[in-house]
Amino acid sequence: MFDRLKAYLDSVRARDPAPRSRWEILLYPGVWALFFHRIAHWLFEAKLFFLARLVNHFSRFVTAIDIHPGASIGSNFFIDHGFTVIGETAGIGNNVTIYQCVTLGGTNPANGIAGKRHPTICDNVIIGSGAQIIGPITVGERARIGANAVVTDDVPEGATMIGLKARSTLLPAEEWMREFIPYGTPCDDPCEPSRDCIEKLEGEIAELKAEVETLKRLAMPHELAKRSGTDD
Repeated sequence: MFDRLKAYLDSVRARDPAPRSRWEILLYPGVWALFFHRIAHWLFEAKLFFLARLVNHFSRFVTAIDIHPGASIGSNFFIDHGFTVIGETAGIGNNVTIYQCVTLGGTNPANGIAGKRHPTICDNVIIGSGAQIIGPITVGERARIGANAVVTDDVPEGATMIGLKARSTLLPAEEWMREFIPYGTPCDDPCEPSRDCIEKLEGEIAELKAEVETLKRLAMPHELAKRSGTDD
């Protein structure tokens, strides 16, 4: 048991440069939220739904993280900071990292019958702060969800999703091969699509300004001639 706890704390430390010791990690709200969820999930599986909810509510009060007792979570799951919501039918694999203010939310089933409503997150996924992953979709292994992305479709293995609505963006091979990318977002990549768009618009504006100046110069002799004729 202590070896498993030690291995878990070490896995958190490998993903977060802030803590100076394992003891400090024990104070993290994400660690306590996972601890209480293990208890709540065990009660939920035993069909002790009220007790499971009671543990869940206490955990939410203490940690500001709401994990439904029915959610299935693998090993070495790490929530960095709080204010995260994980729905009942969500499935989370191993070595998944979630930053603050993330929602693994559900969609209302069209037939009104409760079923798989929340996402499935595969192994080694990183979800950036503020991301919203909605519906019974699958986020493939080693995928990266950028900060504030809204994902409503399946995410391929190894893809990086950015934007609202999220779209996949290609990464250099050396970035894709890295074991862990902090915050799930490479520093430069999310800016590239907007930067290209801005540069294109600036180019079009410059061309329009040049055309306007040309038209002004062409119109000037006619305007002067018209004024000369009026003066005469």
